[in-house]
Amino acid sequence: MDISPGLPVFNIVGLPDAAVQEAKERVRAALRNSGCEFPLRRITVNLAPADLKKEGPAYDLPIAICMLLSSGQIDTVPPGAVFLGELSLEGTLRHTKGILAMVSVARDQGYTSVFVPTPDADEASLVEDIKVYPVTSLRHLIDHLRCENEIEPLDDDVWQTMDDTAGHYEMDLASVRGQEHAKRALEVAAAGFHNLIFNGPPGSGKTLLARCLPSILPRMAQQEALEVTKIYSVNGVLPPNNPLVLQRPFRSPHYTISNAGLVGGGRTLRPGEITMSHRGVLFLDELPEFNHTALESLRQPLEDKVVTISRVSGSVTYPASFMLVAAMNPCPCGYFTHPTKECTCSPATVTRYQKRISGPLLDRVDVFVEVPPVEYEKLIEEGEAEDSSRPRKRVEDAREVQRERFKESGFFCNSEMGPTEVWKFCQLDDGAKGLLQTATQRLNLSARAFRRILKVSRTIADLEGAEGINIAHLAEALQYRPRTAVS
Repeated sequence: MDISPGLPVFNIVGLPDAAVQEAKERVRAALRNSGCEFPLRRITVNLAPADLKKEGPAYDLPIAICMLLSSGQIDTVPPGAVFLGELSLEGTLRHTKGILAMVSVARDQGYTSVFVPTPDADEASLVEDIKVYPVTSLRHLIDHLRCENEIEPLDDDVWQTMDDTAGHYEMDLASVRGQEHAKRALEVAAAGFHNLIFNGPPGSGKTLLARCLPSILPRMAQQEALEVTKIYSVNGVLPPNNPLVLQRPFRSPHYTISNAGLVGGGRTLRPGEITMSHRGVLFLDELPEFNHTALESLRQPLEDKVVTISRVSGSVTYPASFMLVAAMNPCPCGYFTHPTKECTCSPATVTRYQKRISGPLLDRVDVFVEVPPVEYEKLIEEGEAEDSSRPRKRVEDAREVQRERFKESGFFCNSEMGPTEVWKFCQLDDGAKGLLQTATQRLNLSARAFRRILKVSRTIADLEGAEGINIAHLAEALQYRPRTAVS
């Protein structure tokens, strides 16, 4: 910042957006309402680097502190300190989104302390090895810097105070009558974080099954929770009074969503639904109704677990390690596979409808499940169905095996294995090798589908606590391939 003689003017340079430009008025009012003098001189604020666009109100507090330093109203600031936060006109600090990501970067850059708005202090304290000072107002911070009223850094361990045992789930598997094979497929998919498609007539329970999935997913590891919390913080949707996201995301966008809304992008390169569902579930109901371009844009993120968005304004890479779960009808009227109701669609209409989902996209799905209508006897059957607690325990045990297996690789589950890991960890016995050879030839499997069958087989073996993959594990995995093989 430069304050020099001349006509009073306040300029901010360095590609600021509208929110940063408006900081001039917020800083001016906040200084005066905090008992400080606003210099009536030529003021220039330079935001470096000059060729990178600056966005958001987090620059308010650092601009105000630099102005106080340059005008001699405070003498110094602590070495290695970072100041973040939006100012109100009366000088109080307001909640600022993206605090967790900014504090994490500051720690990585070697800074040792950070001053943030009090509402965001718990969120900032999730970052280790950096002191967090909660600031209520600009006046509060000035008194601290003048050694008149010291601000104490947070010493609470937010990780220890968060309770993740009282999770509430909207749906439970006890609500699902019948469909035992679909429940088993859901358990297998949850255990290995495999992509899943339910196909069946209307009313068979596809959406209900998908919405029960969060109730059997394992709790997130600390690193996973931190990754998800950063994303929610940057997007400004972190739940109030909850600095840490503990439950896995479950995102269910409507099929009218745009390509940018699903994958990310827009004028300011915002994260899309696939990034918001990182380490969780992206549920696409009525899959064929989604825009074809939007669906095809999922192919690269499903394979690479990240999405790179390039625009004229720049390029950004977001994490996108999500579990795709989709539900679809077999035809427009929905009754092509119904055992009793007659389908009113022509064969050409059915074929055209099913071809809305391309082969390359289907080839990235591990588990396909046909969901028939529920029989009357199952609907009125007395007694309660198995709730989600026991499948969840089995899934958590299988995930613990995978966590131990991949502790040196940085993976969390079987679906993330690359070709090298598949050949290393998916060892078949002799009977399974013969079955796989026959299936590969008869189903005309692609190399990708071949590896995905091995990954699902590995997950089924993990659920049973088996060291190797036998013919039963492989046979079940092959049952989850679509009837019409994708080559």
